[in-house]
Amino acid sequence: MDRKRLERALEDEFGGTEAERRAVSRSARDLVDSGRPSEDRGHGLTVSGVIGHLEDAPDGSSIVERWNWWMGALDAAYGGYDYFRVRFVEGDEAKGLRR
Repeated sequence: MDRKRLERALEDEFGGTEAERRAVSRSARDLVDSGRPSEDRGHGLTVSGVIGHLEDAPDGSSIVERWNWWMGALDAAYGGYDYFRVRFVEGDEAKGLRR
């Protein structure tokens, strides 16, 4: 999965900050590299697939909240996806925010 393509798609669909998009795309790339989606779900991740799953998250959710919502669903179904949650977004330390 191309991280830059995912970042552009995230911006088009959900907006958010550059740092949030980068954090989610990095986690998505780590998830792809782990091989878990292929093992658990029988197919790899695509940019359009990620966007589709994030669209299912509750309305009004940020990109990071959407990603973490989906990782929570995968963790409940298969286990082991909590590792791929976004817990920190660069720049949030100044605001005192942790995810």
